[in-house]
Amino acid sequence: MRLIFVASDRMEFRGIAAKAEQKQKANIGVDWAVSARLGGNEVLFVANGVGWKRASEALDRAQAIFPADAIVSTGFCGALDPELEIGDAVVATYVVGPQGRYPAIPLSDAHGVARGIVISTDHVVGSAMEKRGLREQGGSVVEMEAAAVAMGAQALGLPFSCARAVTDLATEDMANDFGAVLRPDGHFDTIGLIRHMLRRPGVRLPELVRLRQNCTRAARNLGEFFADCRF
Repeated sequence: MRLIFVASDRMEFRGIAAKAEQKQKANIGVDWAVSARLGGNEVLFVANGVGWKRASEALDRAQAIFPADAIVSTGFCGALDPELEIGDAVVATYVVGPQGRYPAIPLSDAHGVARGIVISTDHVVGSAMEKRGLREQGGSVVEMEAAAVAMGAQALGLPFSCARAVTDLATEDMANDFGAVLRPDGHFDTIGLIRHMLRRPGVRLPELVRLRQNCTRAARNLGEFFADCRF
């Protein structure tokens, strides 16, 4: 099969790419793209920034030069289900966004990972209170790109799947306001984030260090999941 994987940042592909072979950079007009072979499939990994617009653009450009048989949304997410732990992989049954509700083909692997509804928002969800509200709507995890990728796959008439890994817990309030430093181009303003962090360094700096560690763990677990995944 030919598969397009869409994420927001290349770091989300670190574990998956480590399991892939024949990796080559691809110049398709997005932030980062690599073609490879994964589990006998031809794949194109694409990362183009945070948010629906950037994800939709990534899929359009990828499909134009790499006509795929199926589309996969992947990357990090926040837990809404309080039973989920850092690094847990979650396979979507549905993706829900303001544009609608999209079914996802449930990927399977040898690890028996959690399954649930992925909610796509247009902003960074950082408070436990908002997470509880989204949980009450049936969500298992929250992120910011999957609905756009699902909508694009539907428009193309292609099968869609989604698997994410948890980097922050359902009960966790984020001390750093990542939404305030998210630029229109889908990237975080590093200088702005540092300035924001320095207003409360005793709380915000340890959180940034911890989040980096969580992302490393989540990326590794995504790699393990997709290495054993059956499409």
